[in-house]
Amino acid sequence: MSAAAAAGTWKLGDLEVNRIGYGAMRLTGNGMMGNSDGAPIDRDAAVGLLHSAFEQGVNHIDTASFYFSPLRSANELVNRALASWSGDVVVATKVGPARDASGEWLAMARPDRLRGQVEENLRQLGRDHLDVVNLRRNGPATASITEHFGALAELRQAGLIRHLGLSNVRPEHLLEALPIAPVVCVQNSYGLDWRRADENGLVDLCREQGIAFVPYFALAGLQREAAAGQEHDARVHSVARAHHATPAQVRLAWTLHRGPHVLAIPGTTNPAHLAENIAAGSLRLTEEDVAVLAPPPGGP
Repeated sequence: MSAAAAAGTWKLGDLEVNRIGYGAMRLTGNGMMGNSDGAPIDRDAAVGLLHSAFEQGVNHIDTASFYFSPLRSANELVNRALASWSGDVVVATKVGPARDASGEWLAMARPDRLRGQVEENLRQLGRDHLDVVNLRRNGPATASITEHFGALAELRQAGLIRHLGLSNVRPEHLLEALPIAPVVCVQNSYGLDWRRADENGLVDLCREQGIAFVPYFALAGLQREAAAGQEHDARVHSVARAHHATPAQVRLAWTLHRGPHVLAIPGTTNPAHLAENIAAGSLRLTEEDVAVLAPPPGGP
């Protein structure tokens, strides 16, 4: 059994993946999201890192055409790595938001512009179809996604997309999408310090519907796009000591403990951290551990 398979598997439609995956955003440098505290990785090093992930059993990569910095494109690096890899890897990408050449964020794309974004991902990834495309919601929380998701459903019918998912949504958005086309995954910010998807019932709704819930920022928490910093939570340190694990592994294990439908896509440019993250799939928290990590009175 590979290291990434230790946490078990889940199916994104007909595509079975190990529950520990990899998020490609950090390959571009943290400047991708407006921070300047990270340099982009060397191209050959990035390909080597991705190959190392694949060798350890990672077969689910999260990326997007808007993950780029002045020097690096996540899709281009993923394309390079897959071109020289013989195994099967499921690639999930996102459409909806866009950035101009200078990196400035643009408004949410109109439904009739989503085909262009899908085709851009196809070009950058060097593929004739996309495994999974997530509609990344951006804008007023109450805005309907029907037209946008319907446009992607048409592209799925046309064969450009195999499976559809959603990102940054509320339960009502998922319920809005399901009558239009099958949804195989939901990507939302979620972790030990940010449990809104528990509070609004989204994690449980995904489980009930047989849909993968794929948290992002599971390690960075409230720091969001910034790389995970030094752990200051005494509860996490306590559980880590009990298991001879690292705080990051405890955070990932807590996320995976939430249910067999919950996946993880931690990103890093550090080979040691990569191995550490993947090894978290074999860490089993006890109910006592989970109780220790429960939110303090008043919330996290």
